[in-house]
Amino acid sequence: MMKKENKPGGGKQIRIVLADDHPVVREGLAALIQSQPDMKVVSEAANGVQVVQQYLLHRPDVVLLDLRMPEMSGIEATRAILERDPSAVIIMLSTYKGDEDVYQSFKAGAKAYLLKDCRREELVNSVRAAHRGQTDVSLLVSTQLAAGIMHDRLTQRENEILKLVVAGKSNKEIGAVLDVTEGTVKVHMSHMFRKLGANGRTEAIRIALERGLVHLPTL
Repeated sequence: MMKKENKPGGGKQIRIVLADDHPVVREGLAALIQSQPDMKVVSEAANGVQVVQQYLLHRPDVVLLDLRMPEMSGIEATRAILERDPSAVIIMLSTYKGDEDVYQSFKAGAKAYLLKDCRREELVNSVRAAHRGQTDVSLLVSTQLAAGIMHDRLTQRENEILKLVVAGKSNKEIGAVLDVTEGTVKVHMSHMFRKLGANGRTEAIRIALERGLVHLPTL
């Protein structure tokens, strides 16, 4: 295990692993963190698999983890890290405000959920709070977390169908993909619409995107 370095005043620096698939974002976060006398970036990762590897290699105090990354999402990486080290401290970073993203992040074990456009002070204070063992929840995040808890959860099959609906598949095509009858698809669709509070496919897609139940593919 790497030795922690002293900060000015004799304390210990908070050792951080950064994970984001955009180099410019990582550079900006690294510059912010390195400007703090009580923080130090020990490693960076460009995808979910790398962040798990870098965590196990460096055993940092805090991981700043992008929600959406290639190879393994931030939520999947959070679960993988915590399976290996339940004491790991992970802060999720995201551009998404949907209640499902927030809910799934905390369910996976994240200690905080920050939007990438948050103030610099909010980010560094969240790192310090998480390092102290505190769960940092802003008003926006707490509202979205409560909404995620209150909403009816979609079943695994309903989630599969929802993703196919967003992909533009017809009921017949969805049935062929899932190897079920078109009638079965319609039954699942009606349950899904009720839980989402949607009147049809177009509204269901809008609600699903707003809540973070599905995301459009990024280029």
